Amino acid sequence: MGLQTYKRKRDFSRTPEPRGKSLRKTAGRIYCIQKHAATRLHYDFRLEWGGVLLSWAVPKGPSLDPKDKRLAVHVEDHPVEYASFEGIIPKGEYGGGSVLLWDRGTWSEEGDVAAGLARGRLKFRLHGEKLRGAWMLVRMGRASEEDGKENWLLVKEKDEEADARGKRDIVAERPESVASGRLMEEIGGGSERRWKSNRPARGSAARPRATSAPKRSPSAAPSASGIKGARKAALPERVHPQLATLVSEVPEGEEWLHELKYDGYRALCRVEEGGARFFTREGNDWTARFGDLAREAAELPVRRALLDGEVVVLQPDGTTSFQALQNVLSRENAGALVFYAFDLLYLDGYDLRGAVLGERKRLLEQLLPGNSGAVRYSDHVVGNGSALYSRACEHKLEGIVSKRADRPYRSGRGRDWLKIKCLASQEFVIGGFTDPAGARKGLGSLLLGAYDEGGALRYAGRVGTGFTDEMLRDLRARLEALEVEKPPFVNPPRGADARGAHWVEPRLVAAVEFTEWTRDGVLRHPTFRGLREDKRARAVVRERPADEPQSASREGSSVAGVALTHPDRVLYPDAGITKLDLARYYESVAERILPYVRERPLTLVRCPDGHHKECFFQKHATESVPRAVGRLRLREGKGMATYLQVDSAEGLVSLVQIGVLELHPWGSHAGRIEQPDRMIFDLDPGPGVEWPSIVDGARRLRELLADLGLEAFAKTTGGK
Repeated sequence: MGLQTYKRKRDFSRTPEPRGKSLRKTAGRIYCIQKHAATRLHYDFRLEWGGVLLSWAVPKGPSLDPKDKRLAVHVEDHPVEYASFEGIIPKGEYGGGSVLLWDRGTWSEEGDVAAGLARGRLKFRLHGEKLRGAWMLVRMGRASEEDGKENWLLVKEKDEEADARGKRDIVAERPESVASGRLMEEIGGGSERRWKSNRPARGSAARPRATSAPKRSPSAAPSASGIKGARKAALPERVHPQLATLVSEVPEGEEWLHELKYDGYRALCRVEEGGARFFTREGNDWTARFGDLAREAAELPVRRALLDGEVVVLQPDGTTSFQALQNVLSRENAGALVFYAFDLLYLDGYDLRGAVLGERKRLLEQLLPGNSGAVRYSDHVVGNGSALYSRACEHKLEGIVSKRADRPYRSGRGRDWLKIKCLASQEFVIGGFTDPAGARKGLGSLLLGAYDEGGALRYAGRVGTGFTDEMLRDLRARLEALEVEKPPFVNPPRGADARGAHWVEPRLVAAVEFTEWTRDGVLRHPTFRGLREDKRARAVVRERPADEPQSASREGSSVAGVALTHPDRVLYPDAGITKLDLARYYESVAERILPYVRERPLTLVRCPDGHHKECFFQKHATESVPRAVGRLRLREGKGMATYLQVDSAEGLVSLVQIGVLELHPWGSHAGRIEQPDRMIFDLDPGPGVEWPSIVDGARRLRELLADLGLEAFAKTTGGK
C-alpha cells in the first residue's frame, strides 16, 4: 500500500504519531504488536517489509493455541518508526485512544515473502519478548467492496512454543507494555497520569514520562535488576498465593529452607505510589481491618511492591495466637497486629515470581532490615529443619513450613512448599449447633464437617470447648440467621450427637485444634480456636499428609480394586489434586461416565507427572496399559490394530493409574465402527459474537435437526 493511506487519514499537527518517511531501507526485520484502545479494543500486528510495517488489526489478540484461528484485518501500512510508538492518540483523531507497545522483536521469513503475500499464505517465525516460534497469516478472501479491507487469519503453528492444550491465555497473562511495564489504564487512565508519546517533541527527551506529582525516592530499596528469572512487568492486579502441602516428615537437604508456621491470616500486601493495601488469600480487600499495618507498609522505600506473608498477634512470650488475633479484630483495635513478610513477588518494575526463593528472600531482607515495627521480615534456617521443628513443638507453636530455595513462585498448592504441624489442626465447616446446658449461655457445641472429593459435606464431629462467653453469644446470633430444616451433611450425626441439633447453611468456617482422627472419621479432643473469615466454606476439605504411608489403609492404597503407585503425586498443582484424588473421583462418578465410553474406542491423553509436565496421546494398546482396560481389534489401513475401551470403574481407575487425564471417545460403537451414532456440532464463535447470539444459533440448529427427525442436546465443555 505504501504510506499514502496512512498519511491521508492523520492530522500530524494534532496526533503524536510519527509522520514517517515514504520508504525506509533497514537491515533488520522489525516485528511488533500494539494494543490499541480505540473505538474497540484490538491488537495491531505489524511486520516490517519493503520499507514499511505491514499491518493487521487482530480483535482478540494472538493465541498460542494452534487450534485458535484469530481474525486479522489487513489495514494500511505504517511507517517503520511506528514500531516504538506508545502513547495517546487524541480523541476525535483517526484511531483516537491509548496505544500500548505489547510486544516487539524481529521476524524471519520462511519461504518467499512476496509470493506468500500474493498467494495469501505467509509463513514466518517471531523472535519477540512475548511471542516466539512459527506463525502463519492466511487470507480468507479478497478485499470487500465496502471498505477495501481483506480478512486474514493469524495462526500459531505447532512447535515447541505452542500451547496445544489451550491452557495459556497470553493476552491475559501478559497485559503489560514491553517498553514501559505499564498497563493500558496507566497509559490513558485520566488527567493525573497522562503519558506522552515516545516520539520526541522538539527539544524533549525520547522516553515517555508521567506528569503526575513525583513520589519519594526509593533510594534505600534494593534493586531487582540483574536477578535471574525476574522480568520487567507491571504490578499484577491479583496474584493467587502459593500454598503448602501437609506432610508428616521434615524434608532433608540443603536445598530446603525452613520457617516458623504462623497462627494468623495469610495476606498479600500491595504497595503502590505511597499507599498500601492488604488482601486475603481469596482476594478480599482487608485494608480497613489492618489499618496500622497499611500505614506502616506505605512507608517502605519502594514505588511498587507485592509482599506475601501472615498477619498475626504476638503474645508476651513471642508466640502467635489465632484466637488473640480474632479478639483484636473484633474489637477494631489493630494496634497489636504484626505482618511477617516471607516472600517478595514484585519490586519496582520487576515481577520476581520467576526468580528462585533464595533470591526473593535476599531482596526482602534488604527491604525489611531489623526485627521491629509492625511490618517485619520472616527469617528462616537453611537445612537442619528437624531441629527447628523440634524447638517449635517444644514451645507449642503451630509447626514449620519448609520451602525449596531453588524454585520460583507457583500459585496454588504443590510440593515446593510443605507444612509440618506440631498439633493436628485444620478448618471445618459449621453445619449445626446444639443448645447450651446448665449455666452456659449461647450454645453447647458446634457440629462440624469437611467436603469430600465428590463435593459432599461429611460430618466430622462436634466441638464444645475453647469458647469465651462473648464468642458463644456472637456465634449463636450468627448461626440462628442461617438455620435450615434439614442437616447439610450427607452422613448426619445420630443418637446423642444429633439430640437437640439445630441445622444451618454451611457458610461459616471454624479453626479447630484436635489430637487425632478416630477410625470412624471423627475428631478426638477438638478445641475451637476461632472463625476463619478469610476462607470459603466450599474450599474446606479434610487435610491428609501427602507423605502418609498409603499402605496404612486400604482406602489409601487401593481404589475400585486398583492398587495405586505414587498416590500423592500432584496432577493439578493449581488445585492441589493428587492421583489418589482423581482416582476416587472417577470411582464416584463411574456410573455417569461409563454409558458414554462403553464399547467405544478411546484416544487418551497421558500426563504421568501431571498436566503441567510432558503429556502425549495414545490410541493403541501397549503392554503398559493394565488388563482392566479393555481391548478392541479394528481395521486400520490394510491391517488390524488394537484399540482401548473401558466398561467398568476398575478400568477407569486403571487409566488414572497410568497417568491418563483425558478420555476422548469415538462417535461410534465397536460393533458398528463405520456407522457413527453420535454427531457433535462445535459452536465456535468468531470475534465479536456475543453469548446471546451463540444461544440463538444453538436453538436454530436444534430446530433444523428436529425437522430432520434428529433429537439434539446441549453438551458443554470445561474450557470456557
